[in-house]
Amino acid sequence: MAILLRSEDKIIVQGITGNQGRFHTGQMVAYGAKVVGGISPGKAGQQVEGVPVFDTVRQAVAATGATASVVFVPAAFAKDAAYEALENGIRLLVMIPEHIPVQDSIDIVTRAQALGAVVIGPNTFGVITPGEKTKMGIMPNHIYRPGPVGVVARSGTLSYEIAFSLTNAGLGQSTVVGMGGDPVVGQNFISVLEAFHQDPETKAVVMVGEIGGSAEEEAAEYVKTLGKPVVAYLAGRAAPPGKRMGHAGAIIERGRGTLDSKERALTAVGVRVVTMPWEVAPAVREILG
Repeated sequence: MAILLRSEDKIIVQGITGNQGRFHTGQMVAYGAKVVGGISPGKAGQQVEGVPVFDTVRQAVAATGATASVVFVPAAFAKDAAYEALENGIRLLVMIPEHIPVQDSIDIVTRAQALGAVVIGPNTFGVITPGEKTKMGIMPNHIYRPGPVGVVARSGTLSYEIAFSLTNAGLGQSTVVGMGGDPVVGQNFISVLEAFHQDPETKAVVMVGEIGGSAEEEAAEYVKTLGKPVVAYLAGRAAPPGKRMGHAGAIIERGRGTLDSKERALTAVGVRVVTMPWEVAPAVREILG
């Protein structure tokens, strides 16, 4: 079992003929994901990595039965791409682009909620389910192995390092989810933790957070009822006062979003907070016995 993405999910790629779409389609196919179509207006009839290209999402869904889409279009066109997907039956939407205007992100997430769809991102590395050999996103294929540890992260690069260290320690992953680094995203720590709570194969959870925003502090209250051990790593420990981090969502406001406030909130509910990425795997092994 897994959360959000399973092996039977049929995936389309919006922006498949662009450089990023083409490359990552090849990586997803190589990993085992069921990529059944791609979208690139005016290029119907072509193929990318053996995947047929369609002009519109409607055509792709009608021909393939796809219910999931990963978006690789420029930020200026991301809202249109998202709406086209959502209005044509896509119910799992992974938004890779960064620099999407905040109002566009609000509109995308609001429309998805009204339609009962799940949005991951924007500004996300995506989602991967190692046990079912499927992924939607840009994460490197070779660092993941099936196992009992769920991972939810705001940072892509840090999540790769931590997932690889878990794998090297013999601790595979159930599902790894990139929330996205923007101020408005479709999934947050709480929604992903709720999904891990429902997954019997996830025995422990790793949260990869960072300074700025209040997502970790808001999640702390939910952790009380999660019923599974949690290890957290928070990036930004060495950031000087007033430093703005790279993610648009990493902004400290009114005493919330600081490293200290996040650590206090998480530690108070029993989360094991480590200070370095390479300490995550030993901590998980310890709490799993």
